[in-house]
Amino acid sequence: MRRILVAGISGAGKSTLARALSNRIGVPCHEMDGLYFAGPGWAVDEAFPERVAEIAGTPAWIFDSFGYPEVRDLLWERADSIVWLDYPRRVVMPRVLRRSLRRTVLREPVFNGNRETVAGWFQSDHPAWWAWSQHAARQAEIRRRTRDPRFAPLRVLRFTGPYSAAVWLRSVGPA
Repeated sequence: MRRILVAGISGAGKSTLARALSNRIGVPCHEMDGLYFAGPGWAVDEAFPERVAEIAGTPAWIFDSFGYPEVRDLLWERADSIVWLDYPRRVVMPRVLRRSLRRTVLREPVFNGNRETVAGWFQSDHPAWWAWSQHAARQAEIRRRTRDPRFAPLRVLRFTGPYSAAVWLRSVGPA
């Protein structure tokens, strides 16, 4: 495992697991949203596809994402492993709600100085709404990709609950 995508819906714990895995195996971790959102106002980095392609061209990396559409196929073609956090809504929704509430109330900066706002909670792309509305579609898309012959060489590790993912992570690399 040297080129790894940690996939799942918002709130599954992709970033947390990707960072922990990075620490255990010594492979650089890249936060996809941090690359995508370039600055204040949720501005998108125009060079995003080129930046991701440059990283994906290196021998070792971990991305905490299923992949934005403009880089998804590239990452899936170059990855050697998919760690799929396929958790049910009852697991991800409390997580994403707690995280977003904390970020909103404490005004925590995320992704290059951006912040979650109270007004953002009423937009369809807010993480909580996204996790709820896109859960089944994201699950189906990841499942389809894991069965796609183009990606047959991928090693797919699918975890249906946080405990099994944590047990696996403890078994990987040095502590």
